Amino acid sequence: MTTRTPPGPGSTPVGGGGLGVEAVPGRWRAARGVVPPGHLDAAGCNVPSDRVLDAMTAHLRLERERGGYGAVPDLTAARAALAALVGPGQDGAAPVGAGGAAGAGQVAFLESGTAAMAALLGGWRLGPGSRVGCARTEYGSTLMLLRRLAIRRGWRLVELPVDGDARIDPDGVRARLASGLDLVVVSHLGSHHGVVQPAAEIGALCRAAGVPFVLDVCQSLGHVEVRGTGATAYVGTSRKWLAGPRGTGFLIVPAPSPSMDAPAPTLSGHLWTGLPPDPGAAWDEPWPESGARTRGGTATGRGEAVPVPGRGEAVSVAMPGCGEVAPVEGAARYESSEGPIAARAGLGVAVQEHHALGPAAVHAHLADLGRTARGLLDGAGGWRVAEPLDEPSALVTLTPPPGDTAERAAARAAEASLLVGVVPTARAPLHLREPVLRVSPPPGTSLDTLRALARVLTA
Repeated sequence: MTTRTPPGPGSTPVGGGGLGVEAVPGRWRAARGVVPPGHLDAAGCNVPSDRVLDAMTAHLRLERERGGYGAVPDLTAARAALAALVGPGQDGAAPVGAGGAAGAGQVAFLESGTAAMAALLGGWRLGPGSRVGCARTEYGSTLMLLRRLAIRRGWRLVELPVDGDARIDPDGVRARLASGLDLVVVSHLGSHHGVVQPAAEIGALCRAAGVPFVLDVCQSLGHVEVRGTGATAYVGTSRKWLAGPRGTGFLIVPAPSPSMDAPAPTLSGHLWTGLPPDPGAAWDEPWPESGARTRGGTATGRGEAVPVPGRGEAVSVAMPGCGEVAPVEGAARYESSEGPIAARAGLGVAVQEHHALGPAAVHAHLADLGRTARGLLDGAGGWRVAEPLDEPSALVTLTPPPGDTAERAAARAAEASLLVGVVPTARAPLHLREPVLRVSPPPGTSLDTLRALARVLTA
């Protein structure tokens, strides 16, 4: 079914590259032969364009014709386009180039934003006692990861204070930095709450203190301005506001420090240093037999001693003729050469389409949509918007009145051919007290669609 809806609320045209604000809704919709009716869940999974779908299917056909490894695409332009959306690295660090395109070497593709965050933090060499700052509004999966890493590595998690709107307080961040932090992790825009965090201010404070800053842009890239935040690393995903395919996330790391590496080395992301392994050489020491005890709980060989799980013992990991393992230059250390290559190609097209529309114009249009949605929905049937009504984002969350729930409202919306999201408390366990209804209109959403949802909430 082809859906063509009239342009949503507009505003003054934005200068620079791309289109003016008033052209965004029509062009965005025209690029899609099919749009699910009543789609109000861009924050969950947006609608890819026809060109994105064509790029994916074309690549899959090419893999069938040539074989997967004979059809590997050149994703340099896709990587460079992603890097351009976050701008220069911290302190204006020069990007790590690849294939002649500035910034391409900053980007690694993974299967999701969650996987990207796990790869980034899981391999970061922070010693015991390191202090990591995060807010109680942080995404549930990231909180799980930080808690596990803190327990296993002896890190201490330090709360970054928020105000009454759940916005991180820059003065509080400054105070925490003054008392000592080794890393700061922030979600630019939460999955459960449409407040835009002051990432540029936080980034400036972290740079002044010499503390690395990780910014989760899963809900912000393609939605609000990210350039100028100057983060050490950005974690993102394809399927939300960039309107790319599912199954692809990414890391953008402008200038990896020596302490940053993947959790495990791979042949595509790491190299042997020194002499290459010698197939004919003997092991320095034999491996102890399974369960054999060694004096003092360590192996006696010249290699590194590592504990045997559950035994407190160790074996030698010495290898004949092998040097150390070191990561390759840039973000490629985090990326596997195996993955949904067609989806990566589709994401590249989606990002280039976003540039063609004009990021500033898209941001302004989405901010208008969010303000319009909040004005129409706040108070409908007793539902209340959780963000300030003029918040410049199109991620709108509503808390239920007594006697109703987010789940029931979403079911009523589905009966009216409206697709909205329900955010469970697990998404933000230190912030949400009950599930909320999430409304996230994509570009070009009509006023009629938002009014239809208001009627559903009132029913």
